[in-house]
Amino acid sequence: MLAAERAAAPNTLAAYGRDMESCAQSLAAHGQTLASATAEGLRAWLADLAGAGQSSRTVARRLSCIRQFYLFMLREGLRQDNPAANLDSPRPETTLPRFLSESEVLALLDACACAPAASAAKQRRGLVARAALELLYASGLRISELLNLPRQALAGDNRMMTVRGKGGRERLVPLSDSARDAAKALLAVDAPLASAYLFPGRVPTQPMTRQAFDRILHDVALRAGLDPMRLSPHVLRHSFATHMLNHGADLRALQMLLGHADIATTQIYTHVQTDRLKQAVAAHHPLARSGKGAKNSPVD
Repeated sequence: MLAAERAAAPNTLAAYGRDMESCAQSLAAHGQTLASATAEGLRAWLADLAGAGQSSRTVARRLSCIRQFYLFMLREGLRQDNPAANLDSPRPETTLPRFLSESEVLALLDACACAPAASAAKQRRGLVARAALELLYASGLRISELLNLPRQALAGDNRMMTVRGKGGRERLVPLSDSARDAAKALLAVDAPLASAYLFPGRVPTQPMTRQAFDRILHDVALRAGLDPMRLSPHVLRHSFATHMLNHGADLRALQMLLGHADIATTQIYTHVQTDRLKQAVAAHHPLARSGKGAKNSPVD
């Protein structure tokens, strides 16, 4: 159902499979199955997850999967009740997204350049890194969206690019001049490969793997003088959204650019702005510099 009706991505299907298997194993220890589970059996499973040290966010995500499963069972007439209906979901911790400064992003882009005497392989690797970083940062793409971009997405001189996101939903994202130029440079070098993908893998008929891209990103981070542990494709996506808001972008427009189905997902970036405002007040407001206020504070 998830694959046929909701067009769920392979990674989503695999994650749901692991969640179902985890629940089934816990229920089996209490003499139950997924089909015959009781609310008490499901609560014992949740307790097992918490006892194993899993975060509240992970437990909440796994519970969401099980709730959807029993709603499916109800709709299909396979059960007459929903044992997960009254289970309490743990409140996930609020974690602000990590992002880079604008100067750090520029340093990454500069680090993609190779010396003129570098080998053809290294030159191409630099072009791949530059095109990928430009597109991730200029358009806020997810890594899965980036690596599955077809060559045709950059055909002609289009200023907009069609991206297929989660659930098969398509959206249009604008292309900056520098991102388009970087992608065109890569396309020119890769023309002999005749791949259908903008970022072909070791086998040109397949897209580049996430692991291969992570190695490229790691190398660029080192050359830029950044800690590779701070860098990931999603950090670049967060950087795109944060910098857009900092420069006055509308939250609804940002939602469309990021491909969020719910604006509540996009609103996490307003918390980043709130945190920055608090820091600004603490650093620059005269009454915030000491517990008793500044001695020469102006009084109106």
